[in-house]
Amino acid sequence: MELRELIRKSALLNAVKHEGRAQAGPVVGKILGEKPEHRSNIKELSAVINEIVNEINKLSVDEQKRIVEKNWPEALVKEKVEEKRLPPLPNAEKYQRVVTRYAPNPDCVLHLGSARAIVLCYEYAKTYHGSFILRFEDTDPKLKRPAPEFYDLIREDLAWLECKPDQEYIQSDRIPIYYEHAERLLKDGNAYVCTCKPEVFRQRILARQPCDCRDLPVEENLHRWKLMLNGGYKEGEAVVRVKTDLDHPNPAVRDWPALRILDTQKFPHPRVGSKYRVWPLYNLASGVDDHLMDVTHIIRGKEHLTNEVRQTYMYKHFGWKYPEAIHYGRLKITGATLSKSKIVQGMREGIYKSWDDPRLATFAALRRRGIMPDAIKKMIIDVGPKTSDVILSWENLYAYNRKILDPKVNRYFFVQNPIELTVKNVPKTFVVKLDLHPDQPERGFREYVVKPQGKDQSVILWASSKDVDSSKVGNMLRLMELFNVKIAKANIYCAEGTFVSEAYEDARNVKAQLIHWVPVGNDVAGRVVMPDASVTEGVAEGACKQLKPDEIVQFERFGFVRIDHINKELTAYFAQK
Repeated sequence: MELRELIRKSALLNAVKHEGRAQAGPVVGKILGEKPEHRSNIKELSAVINEIVNEINKLSVDEQKRIVEKNWPEALVKEKVEEKRLPPLPNAEKYQRVVTRYAPNPDCVLHLGSARAIVLCYEYAKTYHGSFILRFEDTDPKLKRPAPEFYDLIREDLAWLECKPDQEYIQSDRIPIYYEHAERLLKDGNAYVCTCKPEVFRQRILARQPCDCRDLPVEENLHRWKLMLNGGYKEGEAVVRVKTDLDHPNPAVRDWPALRILDTQKFPHPRVGSKYRVWPLYNLASGVDDHLMDVTHIIRGKEHLTNEVRQTYMYKHFGWKYPEAIHYGRLKITGATLSKSKIVQGMREGIYKSWDDPRLATFAALRRRGIMPDAIKKMIIDVGPKTSDVILSWENLYAYNRKILDPKVNRYFFVQNPIELTVKNVPKTFVVKLDLHPDQPERGFREYVVKPQGKDQSVILWASSKDVDSSKVGNMLRLMELFNVKIAKANIYCAEGTFVSEAYEDARNVKAQLIHWVPVGNDVAGRVVMPDASVTEGVAEGACKQLKPDEIVQFERFGFVRIDHINKELTAYFAQK
C-alpha cells in the first residue's frame, strides 16, 4: 500500500508538471531512484505504474492540483525560473542610440509568421532604450498592391501585440526622396537607365558582360531619367540599374534594378493615385530609408542575405556605412497557413469569413480565440534570432498561452452535447460552492442549490452525452463537488441514476470517473466556435450570464475560451485545451 501511494504521489506531481498528462517513464525512474530494491521486479512495477498513471490522467488538471495541494502542498512551491533573454546585439555599444524597424507591405493583415520580425525588433529597441520604427513599404501598386484597410489593421495588430512603434513612415509619401537619391547615383556614374530587352540583359549579365546601356555618358542617363519621369517610356521599357561587380558570383547581385515604370492609370496607388509613374524597388527604397532613419540594426530573415549584398554596393556609392545586419532562419508553424497570398485568396473566394476566421493564424484570429500577445512574444524570444530554421507547432504556442492563462482565468462548467440526467433518491438539499479558481479561493465562488423534488426525491441536471452513455450503466460517476451517482439507464436523449453517497473518497476508492454538470433551469445555452470553424453546442452554468465580451475563462474539462458575446445565448471562441 505504501508503494502504491508513493507511485500515486509521483504520478500526480508529474501530471501537474505536464499540464495534466502524467508520463509513466519519469514515474518509473523516480520510484526506482527511491526504491532500488524493486529493480528485480520491474515488469510488475511498470504494470502498476501504468495503471495508476491512467487513473490520474482521467482527472481534470484542477482536480489533480487539489489533491496535490491537500496532501503535498510543499510540492507546488515552484523554483524561480530565470526568464530567457535575447542574446546581445552585435556592436550595440558603437551607436549612440539603437534603432530598429519593422517594414510590412500593407497588402494583408499580420499573422504569426510576422511575429518574429516584429517582436525581435521591438524587444531589442526596448532592451537598449532605443527606437522602434514602423515603416510601410507600399511601393508596388501592381504586384503587391497595398489596400487602405491594412494600414490601420496593421497598426491595431501592433498595438494588440504591445509593440507600438516610436515613429511611423509610409514609403509612398517619400517618393521624391527616392528620386533625389536616384539622380545622385546617375550623376555620379554609379547607376544607369537601361532600355535593353529583359532577355538581352539577362544573357549579357549571365555572361558577365555589360549591356549596351551601362557605359552611356551621365548626360544621356539623366536625359533618359527625365523621359522615365515625363512619360517618354512606357511600363517595361526602361529601368534604373545600380552598378555593381559584373564578376560577382551571384548573377542576382550584378547591376540590380532600383526603379521602374508602372502604368498607374491601370494600377493606381490607393494612397497617391497616379501621381507617380516611376516607383522604387525594394532595395533602393529600403536601403535609402534605413540610412536616413538612422537604423542601426536590421533584423530580418536570411532570405534577405542577397539584398544585403546588393544594398552594400549602393551604400558604398553614397559613402554610407551599412547597418548591423542579423538574418534569422525560417520559422515554420506546423498546420498554420502563413502565406499572405493564400490568406487573401481564401478571403476573396469566400473560404474564410473574415480576417479573424479561427482557421487562420492571423493576429486578428488569435486575438479572437483568446491567444495572449505575451504568449507569442515569449515564444519568439525563446526561439531568438538564431540562423538555423525552426519548426514549431500550435502546441508550442498553446504551452506558453496556458502558463499565462492558467493562474489568471476563472473556471466554469460547460456541458457539450447535453442530455438530461435524472438522479433519484437524493436525501437532502445540497448547497454547492464551486471555487472560481482552485488555487485562489479568495476570488470567490459560484453557488448552486440542488434540491430534490417529488416522491422519488429526484434532481435533474445537464450532463454530457459522452460522459453518460449506455456503456456507463451500472457504473458509479462522481459529479464534481456534488455527489456520487450510479447510472441505471442511458440513451442519446436522457439518462437516469440513483444517489449513492456524498463522499469523494467513495468515488476514488472505485476509481469513478469525475464529470461536470449544470443544473437544469440555472443555465444558459452556449455555442463554442472551434479552431476549424465548427461549432460545439451545449449549455453553460447560470453564472456565465454575467461574463463580459473579451473575457477569457476556462470551461472545465473542455478548454480555455474567449467570450465573444452574450445575448439569449453565450457565444465563445475556443482557444486551446
